[in-house]
Amino acid sequence: MSASSSGSLLHDRPERPDAAGGKVLVVDDQKNMRATTAMLLREAGHVVAEAEDGAAAVQRVRQEAFDVVLTDLRMPGLDGMEVLRHVRAASPETQVIVMTAYGTIESAVEAVRQGAHDYVSKPFQSEELLLRVARALETRRLRGTVTLLAGELRRQTGLDRIIGRSAAVKDVIERVVRVAPTDASVLITGESGTGKELVARALHLASRRGEEPFVPVNCAAITETLLESELFGHEKGAFTGATARKPGRFELAHHGTLFLDEIGDLPLGLQAKILRALETRRFERVGGTVSLHVDVRVVAATNRRLKTAVMQRQFREDLYFRLSVFPVEIPALRERTGDIEILARHFIDRYCREMRKKPLALSSDALSELQAYTWPGNVRELQNCIERAVILADGDVLHARQLNLSFREVAGAPPPSPWEQIDLSGTLADASRRVLNEVERRKIAQAIREAAGNKPKAAEVLQVSYKTLLMKMKEQGIEN
Repeated sequence: MSASSSGSLLHDRPERPDAAGGKVLVVDDQKNMRATTAMLLREAGHVVAEAEDGAAAVQRVRQEAFDVVLTDLRMPGLDGMEVLRHVRAASPETQVIVMTAYGTIESAVEAVRQGAHDYVSKPFQSEELLLRVARALETRRLRGTVTLLAGELRRQTGLDRIIGRSAAVKDVIERVVRVAPTDASVLITGESGTGKELVARALHLASRRGEEPFVPVNCAAITETLLESELFGHEKGAFTGATARKPGRFELAHHGTLFLDEIGDLPLGLQAKILRALETRRFERVGGTVSLHVDVRVVAATNRRLKTAVMQRQFREDLYFRLSVFPVEIPALRERTGDIEILARHFIDRYCREMRKKPLALSSDALSELQAYTWPGNVRELQNCIERAVILADGDVLHARQLNLSFREVAGAPPPSPWEQIDLSGTLADASRRVLNEVERRKIAQAIREAAGNKPKAAEVLQVSYKTLLMKMKEQGIEN
């Protein structure tokens, strides 16, 4: 039976798909063809909706979800290619099959290249159409399963806490998923507040070591004299105050992951010992003579450019290469401003729940303030800002005045240059702004000098984009 034949199809069959059925939208400007195709699909157990043209189809897809869209290719107004583009944008999991008349196969092939699942030529046999729809439904279900599994993986590994829709964030997640099953050393770079430890924990949970210890140590927060003992442990009597044997972080992370945060601040004296421990998986406690073996995966993080530190002989080159087998760079928040709104709303919802406040809407003026600010403290600063704003909010809407972002840099206000001439009068926020401006100006000038005037290289040293560097130079009045 062909789709154009007039077989006795039932109009009063309940629109309830069987186990193999799905929800299908039929789009065709030819009424008879559209109605016949729809009835054929209903007979096969599918729930079917109809649209008389491309515009009506786009509106239906925006209002409700479909498993499959079966659309004619040539229609007045929005044609099948436009319908395909709108469906892929509104519902990427929906499968599109294009119907094409004899002689326009090239257009159908192009539609498949653009993302259509399949095409069928008119006139078609009913068995052929039903088979292609069944295949499209199977693809839809498989992708749905993969999406559910991916969502479960994100929840189990903590990747769901890495919030954002930007390409940069998706790239970070993809790199974590790729490297997690291995034992390769990972170096996570990014400015302070970008979420380096969050990524490290997600990487650990997604690895085969996920049920073993995750042991963090901040290399910048512990004095050099104590850091060796903290990392490798010590024996009783190794030094004054060592009244008992103490295991170090390497031992505590056995079979798990050791997270060396702020590795760029690691004293040179300890770098050789850490390199040996990474290469041989053996070390001795401070004051000890017995060589201990550990099975540890090392993940390191820093907000410094270690390549620059290596060139300046502040960091061992061999240790750098040992740590950076697989680098993961987390972008600064100002480089993914499209994520600011989703992050802000996430933190608003979180703190409203924690403080048992009714949900707050984010006003347009507040959103504009958030997106205009450069966020030197990145996501951590944004989180703290939203927490403070939720505390201050007393209505149903969070407004710009509650964000307290008045301390941000004032465009076009050149800061004083000599340290001794910085005006610290006025409010604490004003004084802080002046000091931060001077720090920023000096850092930019120093980076440009070190790069011999090469601004792209200076931007790399500062860990910012070239566009951001030029903007900052203009704000600070630094000559090109």
